[in-house]
Amino acid sequence: MDLDAVADELYGLRPEDFTAARAVRVAAARTAGDRALAERIGKLRRPSLAAWASNLLVREQPEQIEPLLKLGEALRQAHQDLDGAQLRALSRQQRSLISALSRQAGQLAASAGHPISEDAQREIESTLHSVLADPEAAREWATGRLAKPLTATVGFPAASPSAKPHVAPAAKSRTTPAKPPPSRADEQRRERLDRARKDAEDADAELRTREKEAAAATRDVDQARKLAEQLQRHMNELSAELKRTEGEYEEARAAERKAHEDLRRTERRIREARRRAESAAAKVERLGQ
Repeated sequence: MDLDAVADELYGLRPEDFTAARAVRVAAARTAGDRALAERIGKLRRPSLAAWASNLLVREQPEQIEPLLKLGEALRQAHQDLDGAQLRALSRQQRSLISALSRQAGQLAASAGHPISEDAQREIESTLHSVLADPEAAREWATGRLAKPLTATVGFPAASPSAKPHVAPAAKSRTTPAKPPPSRADEQRRERLDRARKDAEDADAELRTREKEAAAATRDVDQARKLAEQLQRHMNELSAELKRTEGEYEEARAAERKAHEDLRRTERRIREARRRAESAAAKVERLGQ
């Protein structure tokens, strides 16, 4: 048993099961004689609902991790390069992807029995913004072990000193000066930008795929909910019918008991009438002799 394995197990549980499971693992570490591990396990904090839903997204939809990480890399690079056109394109992808992923996290949480509030939904979105802006936050999110939502307080990194903003070229004069050959730094910057654009295109394609999956998952949730509601109504009808049948059964048993009592009374009366008849017949016989 090690801390990573225990943390991975605990943060995969439902929030209400976290504390009890942590206590079990602390006790097991102490029994094994590893008090240092027991202390470190005891310091693991129960996740908030928003953090748990963010972890659930990572764990249940692992294919969602790479598109968001790639988009974050592309956005940070575009910020450094001051590429306005690229930033605008990536920002649109950012809004769409964060909206789709936060919605999926909410659906997963609701399906697991914990519908989330609007405040928790905003905390999930804040976490996803942090993942895009901060590589360290991205690595922390990708572990699926958040105890609290991440906050994008740092923002995107500033442009590097060597980065130049993209500006429109000036109108050509009659005399065009010789254009200097691109420097190695310019070539490297262009290569990074090309890679960032390729990553952005891949992320955009992945986003469209995930949005279709999210739409299909939403339809599945709606269908499952409608089926559950139908079954609940049917169960209610069966329950009412069972109560009516039980009432009729009790009435039938009472009628049966009354019929038995009436039968016993009738049998007693028959026996008494038979005795009287026999006695009267014997009396007649004696008087006739």
